[in-house]
Amino acid sequence: MARRPLREKVSTPVYAAGLLMLACVGFASMNAIIRYLGATLAVDPLMIVFCRNFFAFLVMAPWLVKNGPDAMKTGRFPLISLRALLGFASMAAWFSALAVVPLSNAVALSFTAPLFAAVAAVVLLGEVIRTRRIVALAIGFGGMLAILRPGSEPVGWGELIVIFSAATMALSVVVMKKLTSTESPTALVVWQNMLLTPVSFAPAFFVWSWPTAEGWFWLASLGAIATLSHLAFTRAFSMADTTYLVPFDFVRLPIVAVIGWFAFSEPTDAWTWVGAGVIATSTIYVTHREARMKAAGAAREAARSPHVTGRAAPPGRNGP
Repeated sequence: MARRPLREKVSTPVYAAGLLMLACVGFASMNAIIRYLGATLAVDPLMIVFCRNFFAFLVMAPWLVKNGPDAMKTGRFPLISLRALLGFASMAAWFSALAVVPLSNAVALSFTAPLFAAVAAVVLLGEVIRTRRIVALAIGFGGMLAILRPGSEPVGWGELIVIFSAATMALSVVVMKKLTSTESPTALVVWQNMLLTPVSFAPAFFVWSWPTAEGWFWLASLGAIATLSHLAFTRAFSMADTTYLVPFDFVRLPIVAVIGWFAFSEPTDAWTWVGAGVIATSTIYVTHREARMKAAGAAREAARSPHVTGRAAPPGRNGP
């Protein structure tokens, strides 16, 4: 008797959570590789950005060959290009910061990206924001201050670059939200890597120095892990509700804290855990409120529609 594949043995929410956990392990591993390349092997961050996108594109090339150019047709190239530029800015800042900022601090601060995205959605997409959501966002940014502790010790440029990276990533996510209404998530991943490869090569050319054989191994691994992790992340959020999955995303912090401790002898201080906990609580609350408001809006639209059957589709989300 043939064995059933794992997908048929477990429920959809459990399978989605498993995919997200795999993505979290992948993202944590990526951060460690970037830190090792920059801090130990002295590979310039701009070179790491280029190689990450070049090898990621090679990983996605078989999909492009199989599906042909028709799969890449789009009428929204300007928005796709804007997302690529935002992605480059975020990636260059993040890779530069990882060479000097402890891994756990950087990842904890990166959790502010959904908070920046919520603010950007209000400013750029005209989403309604109410008092409870404003308070939750303020508390979340208070968690960021708990990690930085301005006044008690100098805030390094690395931490500021991490915040810049989170903010530009948030803008990229907002653009992604608009794109996924008409474009395939897989095609968007291919577009991102295809555009970022030449965009990131231009600045990398001016700091180019040939990596060692070990350096090439880790650069190629970084591109492969990045692509597979983003595909797992996107697939997870296409299968289950955001409110269910978001808490699992914060597993990245303990994973990266363990890696930082064993690989780089970096302890994680109490304020980082406190700040990350505050940011996580705020993000989960904001996500939950957004889902409830979308569900309420869908219910109102269904009630006004003469063709309604009595049930509205549950709210969903596509991953970045």
